[in-house]
Amino acid sequence: MADILVVDDEQEILSLLRFLLEREGHRVTEAANGQDALRLLGIEPPNPAAALPDLMILDIMMPVMDGYTLNTRLQDHPATRRLPIIVLTAKGQRMRDLFQSSANVAAYVQKPFDPKILRDLISSVVNRAQKPVP
Repeated sequence: MADILVVDDEQEILSLLRFLLEREGHRVTEAANGQDALRLLGIEPPNPAAALPDLMILDIMMPVMDGYTLNTRLQDHPATRRLPIIVLTAKGQRMRDLFQSSANVAAYVQKPFDPKILRDLISSVVNRAQKPVP
């Protein structure tokens, strides 16, 4: 299936997503904030050997580095510019508007979420991302 990086500071959300995603056959890596995600992605500090995931599920409100700042940094880096992201957050329309211009944001899901709907959305995004570009 897919390699998915989940970036969220809530342990309950990380555990739930790990359970849902691994049940579908995905491989899951977790980061508690944007800075941890940059390290895992090999962006800061630079690590060319770091493997990129097929998809990132990203919370917005986190300590150290929030999701919006992380996404901005990802868009500025050539290796992660096109990494598909599903924003998963408790924040409403105002935060959603911040991500509207981000070409890499495939979807915006508000917490609390329906696990079945999220599972189907993840499957759709992963399938689109894994299709070869003509």
